[in-house]
Amino acid sequence: MYKQKEMTGNTPTDRISQILEAQRKYFRSGATLEISFRKEMLKKLKDSLIRWEKPLCDALWQDLHKSYEESYMTELSIVSSEIRCHLKNLSRWSGRRRRHTPLKLFPSRSYIVKEPLGNALIVSPWNYPVQLLLAPLVGAISAGCTAILKPSPYVPNVSKVLGDMLEDTFPEEYAAVVQGNREVNSFLFESKFDIIFFTGSPELGKKVMEAAAKNLTPVILELGGKSPCIIDRTADIRKAAKRIAWGKTLNCGQTCIAPDYIIIHKEVKDAFVKAFAEAVESLHGTDIRSDRHYVRMVNSKAFDRVSGYMQDGTVIYGGECDRETKFIAPTLIANVQSDSPVMTEEIFGPVFPIIEFGGNESEFSEKAASFVNGKEKPLAFYYFGKERTGWELVRRTSSGGGCINDTIMHIANGNIPFGGVGSSGIGRYHHKESFEAFTHSRSIVVTGTLIDLPFRYMPYRMFRAIKKIM
Repeated sequence: MYKQKEMTGNTPTDRISQILEAQRKYFRSGATLEISFRKEMLKKLKDSLIRWEKPLCDALWQDLHKSYEESYMTELSIVSSEIRCHLKNLSRWSGRRRRHTPLKLFPSRSYIVKEPLGNALIVSPWNYPVQLLLAPLVGAISAGCTAILKPSPYVPNVSKVLGDMLEDTFPEEYAAVVQGNREVNSFLFESKFDIIFFTGSPELGKKVMEAAAKNLTPVILELGGKSPCIIDRTADIRKAAKRIAWGKTLNCGQTCIAPDYIIIHKEVKDAFVKAFAEAVESLHGTDIRSDRHYVRMVNSKAFDRVSGYMQDGTVIYGGECDRETKFIAPTLIANVQSDSPVMTEEIFGPVFPIIEFGGNESEFSEKAASFVNGKEKPLAFYYFGKERTGWELVRRTSSGGGCINDTIMHIANGNIPFGGVGSSGIGRYHHKESFEAFTHSRSIVVTGTLIDLPFRYMPYRMFRAIKKIM
């Protein structure tokens, strides 16, 4: 039976430097290059997830009040699915690919070779601390990289179990966890890596990119933003309310792709509020705070910030709070101003502001698109109503991803890429994109030696004839 070791503080910077240098040496040895080795490491991670399932889920309950079922569905199962996908496809993804060579390069042949970027840094947040640390690690292993992983100090139990798990699974010169606060983050970002994979807020993402620029280190930034949820009068209100309530209360709204605010046609607003209340009760019961599936805010600071948003409008549903237990009930607020904090900051909690518009179908769509386009590009976009109108709004707006007549579920399909655009992120992962995120596509031209055509050499004889084929 696993017994968690005593909590540790910041990993000393000299210790981090020692690990990074060991990983550089290990990567240069070529040990990670063989596909058979990468598959063996993926299988070790898969087996480790099974062995450490209970400690991880117990820690998620301690830090976030996250039930076993939700922990498995939103954390462990996504990582396991990603590992299975990479084991199935890695040989094909990593193979040398031939590309067409134009006549002017005869007698050459052209190829694309996949090579690992090298030493990776993966920094994860606290809201999905297992998934968002280990899913990128799958990509790093698959690509043939080494990795230093930095979990969040805001979920100390989970971070400690993750450190123990990976220490038990891999040698530190291959994959190692370091712990600590933003001082440790700053040291890591300023160190020389070959790729940085960061998941967090847009503000921290800017700091990561600024630090990485000093070493010309490429970055994958999975950030966030205010993801709109548009409800047209053509929507199936009961189904929309249930799917939106689920997406907003999942992890207590502490999800980077949670619907952040609602744009609703005024003709269906009252019906939606009623249906939303019924949906929340069907999901979490009449006494929400006693439901073991309802997650808590991660800490008192987050509680104070999110509960404070209720002052930016009129509470029309919910509003119950308990600072001692960090409980905030699902809450709808109306009469919000577009420049208020609740409409300018990412909420990251169960408070849900509502914006109303009227008009016919085209007028409502125009107002909704204009409102969304007046803000930074979000990580997700949700629309409820006619599919045809949904596709039109997808065309007229921009987001990292999204759903028509649903929320959240685009991240559940491991066969499509996940990532942001603009201020909501740079780069993407999941499925083959995870492999590509840690891979360099190297172009190689091979030229035979039996024939050596003279026209490319000075003094460029027959130039007029050759010009016609260039």
